[in-house]
Amino acid sequence: MVEWWLAWFTTLAAAALGWFWHWHVEQIARKNGAVSAEKLLRDARHDAEVLHREAETKAREILHEARQAFDQEVHARQKRLEVLEDQYHARISQLEKKSNSLDTKEERLLEKQEGLRVEAEHLQARSQEFEELMREQRARLHEIAGLTEAQAREQMLRNIEDEVRAESDTLFRHLQAEARGKAKTEAQKIITYAIERYAADTVQEVTTCQVHLPSEEMKGRIIGKEGRNIRSIESETGVNVMIDDTPQVIVLSGYDPMRREIARLALERLIHDGRIHPASIEETVAKVRQETEDAVRKAGEDAIYQLGLGKMHPEVVYTLGRLKFRQSYAQNVLSHSIEMAYLMSAMAAELGLDIQIAKRIGLLHDIGKALTHEVEGSHAIIGADLIAKHGEAPLVVNAVAAHHREVEAESVYAHLAMAADAITAARPGARNENTHQYLKRLGDLEDIANSFAGVSRSYAIQAGRELRVLVEPERINDEAALRLARDISARIESQVNFPGQVKVTVIRETRSIEYAR
Repeated sequence: MVEWWLAWFTTLAAAALGWFWHWHVEQIARKNGAVSAEKLLRDARHDAEVLHREAETKAREILHEARQAFDQEVHARQKRLEVLEDQYHARISQLEKKSNSLDTKEERLLEKQEGLRVEAEHLQARSQEFEELMREQRARLHEIAGLTEAQAREQMLRNIEDEVRAESDTLFRHLQAEARGKAKTEAQKIITYAIERYAADTVQEVTTCQVHLPSEEMKGRIIGKEGRNIRSIESETGVNVMIDDTPQVIVLSGYDPMRREIARLALERLIHDGRIHPASIEETVAKVRQETEDAVRKAGEDAIYQLGLGKMHPEVVYTLGRLKFRQSYAQNVLSHSIEMAYLMSAMAAELGLDIQIAKRIGLLHDIGKALTHEVEGSHAIIGADLIAKHGEAPLVVNAVAAHHREVEAESVYAHLAMAADAITAARPGARNENTHQYLKRLGDLEDIANSFAGVSRSYAIQAGRELRVLVEPERINDEAALRLARDISARIESQVNFPGQVKVTVIRETRSIEYAR
C-alpha cells in the first residue's frame, strides 16, 4: 500500500514539476517575443525613416534635373528666337536694298527709253533729210550729165545693185560667222568626246636599227672570209649591213621595215648561236621570215579582235598586219589605223551612225600603204581596190578611197574618215616631217597667198598651221577681204598636202599719217 502511494505521489510530483516547467518556458518565450516584436518595430520605423529620407532626396534630385532641363530648353529656344530675329532683320534689309535697286533700275530704264525715243525721232528726221538730199542729188546729176530718164534709171539701178551687193556681202559675213560658230561648237564637242576617249603614244622616225655585239671580234666573224658572210646576209635579207668604228655595234639600213626587222632578228640569233656561215645564215633567215609572216598575220588578227570587228578575208588580214612594219612620217601605220578606228567610232556614236562600219573604215583606210612599194598609184585607191576585190561593202570602199579627197565622198562616213585622219596626224608627236618637206610646205603656202592680186605680203607661222596675209587697203575692201580668205583657203586645199588644218587670216589695215609743223 505504501508503495502504491509512493508511486502516485511521484507521478503527481512529476506532473506538477512538468507543468511548472512548461509555464516557466512559456513565460520566457512571451517575454522574448515581446522584446523581438519591439525590436522589429524599431527596425521597421528606422527603415521607414531611411526610405522616406531617400525618397525625399530622390524627389529633390528629379525636381532639380527637371528644372535644369527646362531652363536649358528655354535658353535654347531663346537663342533660336534671337537667330530667327536676326535673320528676319537681315532679310528685311536685303529686301529693302533690292527694292531700292529695282527702283533705280526702273528709273534708268525709263531714262533710256526716253533717250531711245528721242534718238528714233532724230534718226527719222535725218532719214527724211537724207532722202530729200538724195532726190536733189539725183535731179542735179540728171541736169548736169544730161542723162535721159532711162539712162538715169539704169545708173540708179547700178548704184542700188552695188549697195545691195555690199549689204548682201555684209549679211553673208554675219550669217557665215554665226554658222561657223555653231558648227565649230558642235564639231569641237564631237571631236573632244572622241579624243578624250582615246590616247595614243608618240612615235619617232626610224630608218635604221642597231644590233649590239658581245665583243669587237664578232664584227670579223660577221664579215667572214673575204666578206662572204656579210654578202650572204645582205642578199638573203635585202638590207645593207654597215660596220663602222662604233664599238660593239653594227647598223642595218633598209627602206622596208619588215625586211629590216627580219635581218635584225636573224642576225641576233646568229650571234647568239655563234655559227655564222652562208648555210646557217640562209637557214636562219628563212626561219625568221616564216615567223615574221606568222607575226604579221597575228598582228592583223589582233587588230581586228581588239576592235571587235567581224570576219575579213585572209588576204586583207595579212595585208593589214603588214602595216605593223610600215611607217608614214615616222608614224606607225597600224597604230594610226587602230587609233583612227577608235576616233571614228566615238564620233559616229555622237552622230547616231553605225559604229561597226565606222571602225571598219578607220582600220582599213590606209591598208594600201602596205602595197605602195609593189603597186603604182595612191595608197587610198590601192587600198580601196584591194578591199573591194575581197568583198567589202561599197560604203566602206568609197570611204577608204575618198579619205584624201581623191574621189567624191558618197556618205558621211567618208567625211568622218577625213576628219579622224586629220586628228591623228595633227596631234602632238604623231608625225615628224623632215626639214626639207617642212620648209617646202611653208614656202608653198606663202607663194599661194602672194599669187593673189592685192596681197602685199604673207607669212606662214605656227609651223604652217596659220597663214597671215596682209593686203593693200586701197585695193581690197572688207567684203573683198572675206572673199580673198575663202579663195586662198580653197587654193591651199587643192594644191598643198598638210596634216590638220591651216588657218588663213587676211589683215587689212588703213593708216592715215599727217605731220604737224
